[in-house]
Amino acid sequence: MAEFKRSVTLLDAVMLVAGSMIGSGIFIVSADMLRQLGSPSWMMLAWVAAGVMTILAALSYGELAAMMPKAGGQYVYIQRAFGKLPAFLYGWTVFTVIQTGLIAAVAVAFAKYTAVFVPSLGAGNVLLDLGFLEVNASQVLAIASIVVLTAFNARGVENGKTLQTVFTLAKIIAVMGLVVLGLWVASGSGVLERNFSAGWQATHLDIAKDGTGSTYPLAGLALLSAFGVAMVGSLFSSDAWNNVTFIAGEVERPQRNIPLGLVLGTALVSVLYLLANTAYLALLPVSEIQHATEDRVGAAAAEVIFGNKGAMIMAGLIMVSTFGCNNGIILSGARLYYAMANDGLFFRRAGTLNKAAVPGFALWVQCIWASLLCLSGRYGDLLDYTMFASLLFYIVTISGLFVLRVKEPAAERPYRAWGYPVLPALYILGAAAFCLNLLWSKPLYAGMGLGIVALGGLVYAFTPRKGQPDAAGSCD
Repeated sequence: MAEFKRSVTLLDAVMLVAGSMIGSGIFIVSADMLRQLGSPSWMMLAWVAAGVMTILAALSYGELAAMMPKAGGQYVYIQRAFGKLPAFLYGWTVFTVIQTGLIAAVAVAFAKYTAVFVPSLGAGNVLLDLGFLEVNASQVLAIASIVVLTAFNARGVENGKTLQTVFTLAKIIAVMGLVVLGLWVASGSGVLERNFSAGWQATHLDIAKDGTGSTYPLAGLALLSAFGVAMVGSLFSSDAWNNVTFIAGEVERPQRNIPLGLVLGTALVSVLYLLANTAYLALLPVSEIQHATEDRVGAAAAEVIFGNKGAMIMAGLIMVSTFGCNNGIILSGARLYYAMANDGLFFRRAGTLNKAAVPGFALWVQCIWASLLCLSGRYGDLLDYTMFASLLFYIVTISGLFVLRVKEPAAERPYRAWGYPVLPALYILGAAAFCLNLLWSKPLYAGMGLGIVALGGLVYAFTPRKGQPDAAGSCD
């Protein structure tokens, strides 16, 4: 019987964390964040807050990962602390939307920027029109990229981790190059100083369909709410850092390398995001960032540096970034479904390994569903709906740290969360405040997120399971 091979090194783990985080978000979301807040100072604070929250979560996950270095990661942690039902709800949401929806969205972004070089591969080239469904060239290319990456990863973890390291290093070097060149080109222009001259005076910009905008000042609760809404962008760009926990069964010295990989990877990306936004603000006035075409702030900044070639250069960078990002997400997601299958909560064949010692069937099931989401055209909505649910599961998982400290005080803990209990509690409070703000400011998205989780409860009720008791702390 095939078994997982522990061949993922610390460098591989850091590259998986960083590479899964860096997709297309950093090149786009700053436009909306600056429309929400108006002030570069507040926008940068939103990036700092997202980075701090991500690192705090990584510190807490490190203890859980060191305790349970098994395939499935977060799913395993939730089950040990709270039982099968909460763990299934997490796995259900990951499969139906969070992981597969992200794969679809990133693949479509890859295809969209490929069309900059090959226009015939754009969304405007409709290949099939069935009335109720249109299939365009961009969707076909997105699906093709998912199939290629799935096939590559099905041949062994060595292939996946090597590709991940190469692409992640390439995009880190490229982004750092843009930062350095951007700050050099912008030196002496005074744009950065003028952008920050407004200080902490926050405003909200509404842009109508005709392109006209209206601005109004923000203060008090309105400012706090706008700050929370703006953080959707920075948190989305910082997500997927937990994927390395899914492949814990293949990491060398997991008690050391997973906690270190989580902290080093999240810290690296958080610093890189702050530098990238500093470069944007040094190159572009606030109004140009707010009104960037299709929110392509990165492309607008590249045009200042490279002129007319800037858009092409940025398109190439985003192609590399999204392709590498999807490799990490595809590689890791299948390991979670493998763990679920071994608990009788997913397709039975997904709980087996192929000749290359990877969960091949789980990889292809994930590929099929992500491809269907590409065709649905609703992947963007799905991501919005589940942002709330994703944060809820982070809260649940880190709450499990407290539960296990009480329930299993004598359990072996090769690594203990730094700053416990204060720092994990700070994360829970911050994430809870973020979720409550989304419930108030975006009730449809938050409600749909909860609806998807609740639907998982119905599926669980009718899912045949193994005979083990459904009790917190059971490990099948």
